[in-house]
Amino acid sequence: MNSPISWNDFKLNKQLYDAIADAGFVNPTEIQQKSIPLIFGGQHVIGIAQTGTGKTAAYLLPLLLKIRYAQSNPPRALILVPTKELVVQVMAQASALAKYTDLRIVELYGGVGPKMQIEKLNNGADLLIATPGRLLELYQRNELVVKQIKTLVLDEADRMMDMGFMPQLRKIFEIIPSKRQNVLFSATFPEKVERLANEFIDFSVRVEVTPPATVATQVTQELYYVPNAATKINFLEHLLATKTEFNRVMIFTRTKDVANNIYKYLDRKHLGPVRVIHSNKGQNSRLNAMNEFKEGNLRILVSTDVASRGIDVTNVSHVINFDVPILYEDYVHRTGRTGRAFREGTAITFATDSEKYHIDNIEKIIREKISVKKLPATIEIEETPYEEAQQMAREVDRQKRYEDPEFKGAFHEKKWDKKN
Repeated sequence: MNSPISWNDFKLNKQLYDAIADAGFVNPTEIQQKSIPLIFGGQHVIGIAQTGTGKTAAYLLPLLLKIRYAQSNPPRALILVPTKELVVQVMAQASALAKYTDLRIVELYGGVGPKMQIEKLNNGADLLIATPGRLLELYQRNELVVKQIKTLVLDEADRMMDMGFMPQLRKIFEIIPSKRQNVLFSATFPEKVERLANEFIDFSVRVEVTPPATVATQVTQELYYVPNAATKINFLEHLLATKTEFNRVMIFTRTKDVANNIYKYLDRKHLGPVRVIHSNKGQNSRLNAMNEFKEGNLRILVSTDVASRGIDVTNVSHVINFDVPILYEDYVHRTGRTGRAFREGTAITFATDSEKYHIDNIEKIIREKISVKKLPATIEIEETPYEEAQQMAREVDRQKRYEDPEFKGAFHEKKWDKKN
């Protein structure tokens, strides 16, 4: 079957064509070309595509075409995503594409009281976009009827597995009708996602537009080896001083404390406007920060990996990995925040010697070498504090011991020498 090359080849209805025109979609992307006919045809589909390739519309358009118009109250389709931010993001795109229909789309997520969500359900829903936890909570409270669900979409399946959602997903598979169409989308396809797919999808068609865990070709990747956290801060300040080039930047850290410290530093240095988001921030605070960033009112958004997939902004100029992620697929998702919608972007990673181990593993997963750059000569190299040096030495020993259980380690030998 030849893939359609224009929207007219899909034979959508006028309402969807008008919404596509309003959204400014010029031609269907590769994942849309391959997925839309299959999903609309009722096939079980596993879609593997990088972030920024149009995969949300790839399942939304055929889903909206299938349910077509408002009917009885129980919802007929369910989209499950792992986080509140993603519910909001998918909801925004679903609302835009369904704007000329009378379809009732309801979003369900935790972190806020369920009262308003229950009211929306009582007013009727054709399509649900939900996190697993809130969906189960409302079902167990008898506020949600699921017996009419004919299509289930699992989006960001790899993140679902990373976040430990398998027990909740199994409960959901038990309560919704077994005779349904299943669609799974994932940016990467590690073993745990493959096991999930094998467990709940039979006779599926796999659609893969790029190999799993690859970085978009329009993203320039740069790697700088930096001796310690203080020097990372100096280098970060140096980069952000160029405001015209670094005009919309996402900075990723591994921990909430580091994210908060970077935010305070950049704010104090007047390098913003800047906001920080992580799991300790309230739902409204996180959504407001992401909306400000999306609308161009923020220059910098500092985040832990809670938002590596929770924001869809087409003109992020740079992603800066202040820390190297230790869940290696997160490198793909972080870098996927730039270079979206086929625009060019740059992903810059800072790594200490103790993080080189993770860089090596990331390069194996993405099957390419990240270009190593030299720190500019003007960057002040700070002395590594004793405590930080000890932590890095312990981490290097831990990595080597993981590779070789017989390895005793330099850190071990130093401690032994002191005792003797």
